Amino acid sequence: MSTKPQPGGDAATGTAEVDRLIAEHDEERPSRALSRRWDLGVRVAGFAVALLVLKQVFWPFAKGGQYYLVVFLAVTLPLVFLCYRPRGRRDGARRDGDRRDGDRRDPAAGDDPGPLDWAFAAVAFAVGAYPLFGGFDAFLDRQGQLTDLDVLAGTLLLVLVLEACRRTTGWVLPVVCLAFIAFAYYGGFLPPSWAISHAGVDFGQIINGFYNDATGFYGTPLDVAATYIVLFTIYGSVLNASGAGAFFVDISFSAFRKSRTAPGRTAATAGFLLGTVSGSGTATTVSLGAVTWPMLREAGYPRENAGGLLAASGIGAILSPPTLGAAAFIIAEYLETSYLQVLVWAILPTLLYYLGIALAVEVDARRFGAKPVEIDAPGPWVLLKRGGYHFLSLGVIVLFLALDIPVYSAVVYATGVAAAFALIARRGDVRGWLLDLADSLATGVRSALPVIAVCAAAGVITSTITKTGLGQVLASALVDVAGAISSNPTAVLVVTAVLAAVAVSLLGLAVPVTASFIIAWVVIGPALTQLGVAREEAAMFIFYYAVLSEVTPPTALAAVAAAAITGGDVVKTMWRTWKYTLPAFLVPLAFVLTENGAGLLLRTPLLDALWVFVASALGVAALAVLTGGWLFGPARWPERALCALGALALLYLQPVTVAVGLGFLAAAVVVHLVRRRKEQHA
Repeated sequence: MSTKPQPGGDAATGTAEVDRLIAEHDEERPSRALSRRWDLGVRVAGFAVALLVLKQVFWPFAKGGQYYLVVFLAVTLPLVFLCYRPRGRRDGARRDGDRRDGDRRDPAAGDDPGPLDWAFAAVAFAVGAYPLFGGFDAFLDRQGQLTDLDVLAGTLLLVLVLEACRRTTGWVLPVVCLAFIAFAYYGGFLPPSWAISHAGVDFGQIINGFYNDATGFYGTPLDVAATYIVLFTIYGSVLNASGAGAFFVDISFSAFRKSRTAPGRTAATAGFLLGTVSGSGTATTVSLGAVTWPMLREAGYPRENAGGLLAASGIGAILSPPTLGAAAFIIAEYLETSYLQVLVWAILPTLLYYLGIALAVEVDARRFGAKPVEIDAPGPWVLLKRGGYHFLSLGVIVLFLALDIPVYSAVVYATGVAAAFALIARRGDVRGWLLDLADSLATGVRSALPVIAVCAAAGVITSTITKTGLGQVLASALVDVAGAISSNPTAVLVVTAVLAAVAVSLLGLAVPVTASFIIAWVVIGPALTQLGVAREEAAMFIFYYAVLSEVTPPTALAAVAAAAITGGDVVKTMWRTWKYTLPAFLVPLAFVLTENGAGLLLRTPLLDALWVFVASALGVAALAVLTGGWLFGPARWPERALCALGALALLYLQPVTVAVGLGFLAAAVVVHLVRRRKEQHA
């Protein structure tokens, strides 16, 4: 069976169209389509950066991690200006019908960098590498007492980091950074009675915090990007080049064969597997939709429901082990724990997420009268014999992490395994394999550029919050707002958690997931911990809502992209996506509302975790009845209302409320069966 994208709906979804849709709807801006000469130059530079990263894994710089981060930012920031245009549309490569008279540029020549881009790139390298020119130790010794030249270089780097962030993700995050800088500088002019007022920070000290402090540009976010994220993007690129993406789709098609629920199951499974090589919910949605939408359409899925399923399946990939989103690495660093531990925390929530999708698929197949679809594909065992080796590299990551091997080493070894099998698949064509490997290394680095820019810009926010104490003030204000609504401690926690969930979701509408998590962690994290929530639960709570912003109306990037694939109504697709992902929006609240919520992260004894999971699974099932309108047949509003109350009670995860929730579910079943019997007699 061919897994190449096929036309579907009213949108052509060939390979070029897939790339266009990803660029249009992803949270990261599209990169330039460079001409062959400049593209080769960028690939060579990207390959060199990949070698630098691998060198740091095996032979770290003697001067320490911050020295490496200075070098890393100095060589990657210039690439942003060469790979991303200053405006949203192409500057030089206009459509043929929109070309001015006298514009003789060859449309096939690409969208190459101009003089301003090269100037920015040169200055970015100069000010990025500036701390190394006069001796790195001497630069660090000037901490808190920077020279005028130091401040000038730091200011230029600040401007260029914000411009790089603007080019890759848009205006919102740079504007937020500027607002934080203004708050740091002008805070002394605020009325003393205001809780957020402070003495004000001198501009030189602000730049010192960004440029010569571990909380600024070279803080934890950039450290994570340079140590983990870039290695995982390289791994995903190598894995995809080996044919893993096509294999994952093929095996998903083949596994379910011919049944009325097979199309929905295939979409969910393929989305989960494709996410291991994508790392982006929106990109996974588009790639998945290009292949599975024709099948869903033939099965009888309405356009909006198919789009909702595609978006939910795509976003679920970055919520799931073994390759979570970039923010998961930041969780590990902030909590000073292993990445494997973060993966363990994500296991049960992932099962609940896909349980919700599986139940929704079962309901939809019955509600829409979905038809079986003939799939011309080899059997799963045949496919496993041909390409089952693609799973081995994923297993290597998990196994090495279990052996307490550092995550950056584990992913390098996994990349090596994927590359070795790619060589075998090429039947000994060493030259072609080496070219593909070099290209994959360069592509992996290039894919990480937007995240690198975001992480460097996030250092502006974390440094400002650290210097002004703003995070603690805002956290206390959030708790005070909840306290004004109710004085009961339990009610205060519930209100704070709900307000926090809304705040993180809204924040994620404006800034990328990684930045959303970082900002929310320093502001909302302390509010939750003040109320007795463990840092682990608070971090995972924030992580899930930051990721779910990609399917949160009114933007819902993944849902918009899915609607572009299916040709469905955008707003209706958003709400169908919300239906599929509703358990993911409510389960994180269970992490923080009671101590038993820790069981969902496997942070309690196994038996405690088991009953908590079963109760939560029943809650997810109740939500499926609520949103799908189906129990043993069509469910009316009385049954759905009882299931809604039952789900809320079950997800509170206290023995008393779980018992109440079971009572509501039992009542819903009884009402449903009685009504159906009456209708049958009638």
